[in-house]
Amino acid sequence: MAQVAQALAATFLIANGAVLPLPVAAQASLPTLGDGSDLTSSQERRLGDRIIRELYRDPDYIDDPVIAEYVQGIWQPLIAASRSRGELSAELDERFAWEVLLGRDRTVNAFALPGGYLGLHLGLVGVVGTRDELASVLAHELSHVTQRHISRLLTQQSRQTPLLLGAMVLGALAASKNPGATQALVVGGQALAVQNQLNFSRDMEREADRVGMSLMEPAGFAPQGFVGMFEKLQQANRINDNGSWPYLRSHPLTTQRIADMQSRLPSGGLAAHPPAPLQAEHAMVTARARVLSNPGVDVLRQWMAEPQGTGFAALPSARKAGVLYAAALASSQLRDAAGARRLAQQLQGVVKGDAPAARLAQLLLAEVELADGNAAAARAALPAGDTRRPELLLHTQIALRTGQAQEVTGPLQTWLAVHPRDAGAWQAMAGVWNAQGQALRAVRAEAEMQVARYDYAAAVDRFKAGQDLARRSTSAEDHFEASIIDTRLRDVQLLLREQTAER
Repeated sequence: MAQVAQALAATFLIANGAVLPLPVAAQASLPTLGDGSDLTSSQERRLGDRIIRELYRDPDYIDDPVIAEYVQGIWQPLIAASRSRGELSAELDERFAWEVLLGRDRTVNAFALPGGYLGLHLGLVGVVGTRDELASVLAHELSHVTQRHISRLLTQQSRQTPLLLGAMVLGALAASKNPGATQALVVGGQALAVQNQLNFSRDMEREADRVGMSLMEPAGFAPQGFVGMFEKLQQANRINDNGSWPYLRSHPLTTQRIADMQSRLPSGGLAAHPPAPLQAEHAMVTARARVLSNPGVDVLRQWMAEPQGTGFAALPSARKAGVLYAAALASSQLRDAAGARRLAQQLQGVVKGDAPAARLAQLLLAEVELADGNAAAARAALPAGDTRRPELLLHTQIALRTGQAQEVTGPLQTWLAVHPRDAGAWQAMAGVWNAQGQALRAVRAEAEMQVARYDYAAAVDRFKAGQDLARRSTSAEDHFEASIIDTRLRDVQLLLREQTAER
């Protein structure tokens, strides 16, 4: 599977559900297509698990706490709305993963995979103009999953076993950017066939539009977010054919879908519902996504210089916040610590009084100081006792730099008790235990990190390493930890056997 990981480098999205939401309102003029799938929810989840393991290994996978938290703040209300409206059945709610992964890729794309996995390219996060537009993307993709579009396509268009389908889907993913690498997985013709199969039908697109738009208001978002995304699609469809909008090829716009969207707008249409004003927090998150998508040194330098441009002073404060955030982070990436610090401090002045934006500015300043090796200044930039994920993981990095790992041990353990599948937190926990000389606990944390990424073979290897370490220990604490490792090893070995049987 190492070849698969190489083939998937830079491919975080897909021919398989890569679609941008187009609108749909609560009127149910389109009937539900029904679940015509022979693939059970358990089979679909296992297929998704197999695919997602490779994506976690992809070098383009990124766990950025700031962007991930912002996306989760949109994703979770949509899941709740889908559940309350009956679109998300109890069976799928329990069996599917409902995970959103981020890919460090400049292309504008989004995907849905079997088993409730969704993903976003940073390129897409970087172009959405409002929180509502991003919600419309996620609502549309969520609806593809809840309406079982993926499994229905696999059932309708192929009689292959789920095992073979898994390999072929991975081949299609690889083919989206590196057709030559696909030969490591499947014959080229098979990969092309699957990629074509994974293009949703027009009926499925309209259904995802309708269901997705019906989730917006119950989840606290304006349905006009679909309109904003639609306008971007229209513009890209007219002027862009360079591959940066992949879903425009696999999910072409149709006049019927456009008209359907317009008819489903609330009373008064576009004129009665002007776009929501840009929020500073959103501008800063999208700026972060653009910088972290690795646009190149020349682009980073351009962003660094923007605050000195003649038009900067006339920008609205939210736009200024986005420009300053991008400039500060770009400066830090280019190792201009003094410039990054100055810009981050200027940003704090612009967003003063806006609590969500001020928090992101605070996190950015701490990040800039830490990148410059000034852990004490980074600590001073963060409020004490904040255990939200971005603050917790940044505090952990600071504590490890200053030799005070014990400060974050309790908060990390509490977080993991509530979020046991947080691979990034387990990785941080391993570093904290190692820093305190707790080698056995560190090994278990490393194993749990692999479990969270569905790499059960690697997890078993680490748990066995923990057993070997425990046999040489005389510590009473290690004896207790060893019993936990023994239990977890048996659990994960069972998962590994099931995984191996599928292959």
